[in-house]
Amino acid sequence: MNKSYRQGQILKLVRARRLHTQEDLARALRAIHIPATQVTLSRDIRELGLVKTVDGYSQGPPENAPGPDVATLAREFVQDVRVAQNLLVLRTPAGHANSVGVALDQADWPEVTGTIAGDDTILVVAPDAKTAKKLHAKFLKFLT
Repeated sequence: MNKSYRQGQILKLVRARRLHTQEDLARALRAIHIPATQVTLSRDIRELGLVKTVDGYSQGPPENAPGPDVATLAREFVQDVRVAQNLLVLRTPAGHANSVGVALDQADWPEVTGTIAGDDTILVVAPDAKTAKKLHAKFLKFLT
């Protein structure tokens, strides 16, 4: 099992449900066929910056201060938005796609499955064509 994959699944679980103990977390991981020892979980919790709250584990504040939000960056840098089935292609001036992509990833919008950013283009993956059209409309609102 790949460490990055395991940690990604831990974050997904922590965001989706209340897990109050390492044992709760271990059980949830086993349910999705990811084995992890107590030592491994402790290390993962520390590396991911998870903190215990009254509601269970949650991701602590990011180490870096959050940057501008998606709306701000989209208004400033997105020049074109196109839909291709369940994908959106966003065009920016050279050198600005990554910052828009990072803001979009940090926004953690439920309608975005993932993003890939190059120098001046961002590929936004939506779960289906209908959701991609809604995202298209959302981005157009930022641009008008």
